[in-house]
Formats: sequence, C-alpha cells, structure tokens
Amino acid sequence: MDNTAVMDIGRQGMMVGLAITMPVLAVALFTGLAVSVFQAVTQIQEMTLSYVPKVLGAVVVVMGMGSWMLTTLVKFTLVCFDHAFQFTK
Repeated sequence: MDNTAVMDIGRQGMMVGLAITMPVLAVALFTGLAVSVFQAVTQIQEMTLSYVPKVLGAVVVVMGMGSWMLTTLVKFTLVCFDHAFQFTK
C-alpha cells in the first residue's frame, strides 16, 4: 500500500466522520443558541434548561438519521477492509 492510498483512506475517514457528526452538532448548536436567547430574554438562569433541549434534539436527530449514519459507516468500513485485503495479496 503506497502513501497516496493511505492518505486517501485517511481523508475519506475524516470526511465520513465529519458528515456523520455534523447533523447532531448543528442541531445542538442551534438549539443551544435558541435556548440562550430565550434565557436572555426571560432572565431565567436555570442550568438544566440549556442541557435538556440539546440532548433531546440530538436524540431526535440520531433517531431520524441513524440508519443513514450506520449505512455510511458500514460502507466506509467495507472500503477499509477491501484496501486491507488488497494489501495482503
């Protein structure tokens, strides 16, 4: 296996990781922003008010997009196994 193949697999791994985590992180970011604005407007400073909506939003995203996330991970894993199998020949 040459350097370009290793770099390509590493690049693909980073892109897959970014693609899988981005929906959850985006929902947590925008939910946190909305809760922060709500807290600033109403002057409620409850600590659990900022965590519970983020967790619920992340759970909803994982439930909705979990099959796509798992399919993407399995495809990348199969590509890695194919490259490893070709290396052993």
